[in-house]
Amino acid sequence: MHPTLQIAAKDLRQRVRDRSAFLLAIVVPFVLIAIFNLLFGPASTPRAFEYAVVDQDHTAVSRTFTVDVLGALADQGVAEVSELDEDEARAGVRDGDLDAAFVVPSGFADDVASPGPAELLVVGSADAPTATVAARSIARSYAGNLDAARVAVAAVGAARPGLAPAEIERVAQETVHGASPVALEDISATTRVLDTKTYFAAALAVFFLLFTVQFGVSSLIDERGGGTLVRMLAAPVPPWAILVGKLLTSVVLGIVSLTVLMVLSALMLGAEWGDPLGVALLVVAGVLAATGITSVVASLARTSEQAGTWQAVIAVSLGLLGGSFFPVQQAGDLVAGLSLVTPHAWFLGGLGDLAGGGGAIEALPSVAALLAMAAVTMGVALRRTGRVVAP
Repeated sequence: MHPTLQIAAKDLRQRVRDRSAFLLAIVVPFVLIAIFNLLFGPASTPRAFEYAVVDQDHTAVSRTFTVDVLGALADQGVAEVSELDEDEARAGVRDGDLDAAFVVPSGFADDVASPGPAELLVVGSADAPTATVAARSIARSYAGNLDAARVAVAAVGAARPGLAPAEIERVAQETVHGASPVALEDISATTRVLDTKTYFAAALAVFFLLFTVQFGVSSLIDERGGGTLVRMLAAPVPPWAILVGKLLTSVVLGIVSLTVLMVLSALMLGAEWGDPLGVALLVVAGVLAATGITSVVASLARTSEQAGTWQAVIAVSLGLLGGSFFPVQQAGDLVAGLSLVTPHAWFLGGLGDLAGGGGAIEALPSVAALLAMAAVTMGVALRRTGRVVAP
């Protein structure tokens, strides 16, 4: 077996017996992923608005609103509409059981037919501002249609005096039904984003990746402190084989950690990762980039404790800037631009490109950025660390 593989195999056997590595690579991140999804998952799950309608008029005009308009919302899953009396509706809104209630008062149809104003009441919950605003918009839109009908009837009546009442009613009905007060349209997003479950699973997995991959590279410092590095150099082992063996250990640990976390989150939490090939490319590229960053930090440290401290600071800083705890787009364009220096942002961005059915080719820009980051950091780390293992 090549010395590089022997070194990597020896380190991996040590890490398998090391429970702390198992906890940091798999157990702790998965527990945090589950907690984050438990806390924030329900808040991001779309739900239908809870509306009630009170029809005190019981006319064709009121039924147009209660059946046609609100019925369309119910049919498309936008809202659940129940018909109640006014006391029940107000109590439901007050107690939080309903988001809003529509009240069609008695005499509404007569008011619509008269020159005076017609009132359509909306009672909204202070705890459901979005649903209340939507309810008010629906009521205003329906009122706008009724105003259009009034104008049309008045115009027809002025142009054709003596028109039969049935003809006037036909014009009014055509005007009311010609323009829907509620229009739902499916618009594709210009930027693909991960759902909440997948986002937190990916963000925390890549955050702990920088802690996981440090076990391989940092062991070089332990080898030097324990005196085993001198014995390795005395053996017929080229110095580069030692370095590559340590890097290979980090890469294997990182790939295993990410793969296990992705599989567990998909099976147990419902995370959706997208195209397997694209995900595999991102995993490999992300692990290489993380290994390069931790290698640079380790090459600057003199002791394993110093390396661990520096790597923790770098990992937390890059995690915060890269979006491991919140979408960096919420912080503005400046922070979003700065996040591109982190592997976290490119990894999450690549997974976002795979969201919604995108193929592996969609993730190639992120993969390329991660590989470039890995090439630069590993080049610097190899150059610096090579002095440590020089014979």
